[in-house]
Amino acid sequence: MRSTRGETRFYPLAANTHSAGILRYSIAPYRHVSLQKRAETYLKRLLNHFDYAGVLTIEFFVAGGRLVANEMAPRVHNSGHWTIEGAVTSQFENHLRAILGLPLGDTSPSGHCAMINFIGTLPERDAILALPGVHWHDYGKEPRPGRKIGHCTVVAASAVERDRLVRKVLRKMPPR
Repeated sequence: MRSTRGETRFYPLAANTHSAGILRYSIAPYRHVSLQKRAETYLKRLLNHFDYAGVLTIEFFVAGGRLVANEMAPRVHNSGHWTIEGAVTSQFENHLRAILGLPLGDTSPSGHCAMINFIGTLPERDAILALPGVHWHDYGKEPRPGRKIGHCTVVAASAVERDRLVRKVLRKMPPR
């Protein structure tokens, strides 16, 4: 992201898993120093070229060790929803800070995080919330096939614990 004052900050990369063209879940941080540095270089060039203020998300594929841009979103993005509970400052707060010319907040993760989309129908809320470190977000949208109607975020002290919780959440999801 870039502020109206030209300050830039970057969140760590997230590894996204898609199914049928829809983002199912994101795992963060995805720690790969050289890819992180390249992604930040590309993003900073775009932000400066367009004199952009706010969050700008670029979805990259990794192909042959290179980053290939797939999608660009000039806004906060679903793949960054893990930042709501999983970063010191969420992408939503930092977007507002950026466009208002306020100092940008810390983009460091506050643990090992994940965001899991609820697609089409919501899982049983109590079953999801019974899991430690899991947070529920219901968008209040009418359920229908293929529609993102909510998500949950997972924050854990270790990648192993995060991944265990993600598997538990995925097992509690209604069949598609």
